[in-house]
Amino acid sequence: MERKIIHIDMDAFFASVEQRDNPELRGKPIAVGEDSRRSVVSTASYEARPYGVHSALSMELAKRLCPSLIIVPHHFDRYKEVSAQMHAIFHDYTDMVEPISLDEAFLDVTNNKKGVALAVDIAREIKARIREELQLTASAGVSYNKFLAKIASDYRKPDGLCTIHPDRALDFIADLPIEKFWAVGPKTAAKFHRMGIFEGRQLRKCSRGHLVEEFGKMGNVFYDFARGIDNRPVVSEWIRKSVGCESTYEQDLSSETAMIIEIYHLVIELLRRIAKNEFRGRTLTLKVKYAGFRQITRSVTRVQPFLEKKEILEAAKRLLKEVDKSEGIRLLGLAVSNSVDEQMTGRGQWIEGELDFKE
Repeated sequence: MERKIIHIDMDAFFASVEQRDNPELRGKPIAVGEDSRRSVVSTASYEARPYGVHSALSMELAKRLCPSLIIVPHHFDRYKEVSAQMHAIFHDYTDMVEPISLDEAFLDVTNNKKGVALAVDIAREIKARIREELQLTASAGVSYNKFLAKIASDYRKPDGLCTIHPDRALDFIADLPIEKFWAVGPKTAAKFHRMGIFEGRQLRKCSRGHLVEEFGKMGNVFYDFARGIDNRPVVSEWIRKSVGCESTYEQDLSSETAMIIEIYHLVIELLRRIAKNEFRGRTLTLKVKYAGFRQITRSVTRVQPFLEKKEILEAAKRLLKEVDKSEGIRLLGLAVSNSVDEQMTGRGQWIEGELDFKE
């Protein structure tokens, strides 16, 4: 039986919730985030986007691009509450729901609770319920696999609904810019461009062996995507891959003493998150971003999981000693990964992310 997959993606989620809850913000350009020199935009309303304001843009630049921009602080508890309401709607149709983030998820409706024959009818009904019950809009993509469903949900934003039928999938992919492929970020796209690959039709001409040679394991993924193949199931239960925290500083850290103090604060927060998520990870990673935005990581792995303050702090300080401190540091982060529980079960997951190629 051919699978029926829906990808739901809320439109400008954080900003839309803020505008819904505060009528004075409706119809105005807003950015959700902190109003500080080092902060970035979490979400921009659609009114702000014509000015060039978008997520991950520095807040300072966003304010210059849009002088009338209204900056609204995060209200994560509210976003989580709305996300739970959204998922309750999903579960009225299927329990095969895979959350990707607070504002998006995959649904496998091949065998749905309501016995609806067409996945597009379910997507349309879910969109209508989100509008009526939550006073928000969502975009939906429908296809026979996750890769195509996600692309479809982005195709007609905002408030979009797009179906990619199996008989039209290859033609659709042929015209798809390489930047639109899942797991292709700026660095990966640049590498493809250097290879003379700009669209799906050019990617399809590459052999599997050549793609694996250039991209490692992801070469197999790209080879399949170009042919409309994605056999990943919708997984309703995940094993957490890592727990981490980070801080960006108003003033660059220049002394080792200041760095160690900040490392201590990060360890305290990391311990809180480890306990909250009951996570047991064997690898500790220190993330460092310099004033010039160069970023490095240093990691250590051991047999026993990192669970105690003393051992995490000592390991983090050792990792810090390996780091070049001649340049000011704007961000520090700590994370534990390599879960003991995942190793015991042998379960894993395919991770979407930017491939970091060495130039």
